Formats: sequence, C-alpha cells, structure tokens
Amino acid sequence: MQTRIRELRKARKLSQEELAEAVGTTRQTITSIEVGKYTASLPLAYKIARYFGLSIEEVFDFSEWEDDHE
Repeated sequence: MQTRIRELRKARKLSQEELAEAVGTTRQTITSIEVGKYTASLPLAYKIARYFGLSIEEVFDFSEWEDDHE
C-alpha cells in the first residue's frame, strides 16, 4: 500500500524514530510501512493520520485495495 508518510515526515523534519515514538510503535514498523512491506493496522493508521492532522485517506492510498475488493 502506498502512503504519504515519508513525504509528511520529511516536511516536518521528523526522523522515523521520532514519528514512531509519537504514535507508539517502532522505527522498524514505520520503515516497513513507508516501503510498502507492511500495512498499518487501523488503530496505527488512525494515530499516524491524526498526528499529521489528516484523515486516513489523505495519508494512505486505498486505490489498490478498492480495485481488489469491489
């Protein structure tokens, strides 16, 4: 799944570690989400989106998921 996490994080000059701490996860999880190897759970996706003041849909691209589940 594509996300805007890296772009949003860099715009705020945040490290992966800083974002991870802010949302209660590990740096490795943030890395995996950014490179598309891991899909965030709904609670984690919500925390990340809220951290940036955005909706989940503004951070995570569900277009691939929607195509597969119509």
